[in-house]
Amino acid sequence: MKFLISMHINPAVLDALTDEEKEAIGSGHGRFIEDLRASGEMINTQALVDPSQAAVVKVRGGQTVVTDGPFLEAKEFLGGFYLVDVEDRDRALELAAQIPDAAIEGLGVEVRQVMFYDGQLEA
Repeated sequence: MKFLISMHINPAVLDALTDEEKEAIGSGHGRFIEDLRASGEMINTQALVDPSQAAVVKVRGGQTVVTDGPFLEAKEFLGGFYLVDVEDRDRALELAAQIPDAAIEGLGVEVRQVMFYDGQLEA
């Protein structure tokens, strides 16, 4: 079963962390990635740039309009994700609890089963 484990970032929470806490998050992700690769459960992981560098594309009346910035104004934004292939939902939840962000008040880790992947309907 494939699951997307996504990290939702609140910049105010990150800004309040000490340098040591920020380093612990980074090194924690490094260890988590190594463990996922070793277990064979890793499909992919990506970190995303700050939403201030995002672009929103809309097509209205056949005209493409591109605007800068995030689609929604919100305190939190998608910061990155892990795409994993695991035995079941319980294992996906177990992995999500190992992500350093899950232990920090104000940050969130979401787990969602992948419904469609590489031409295969899964859910």
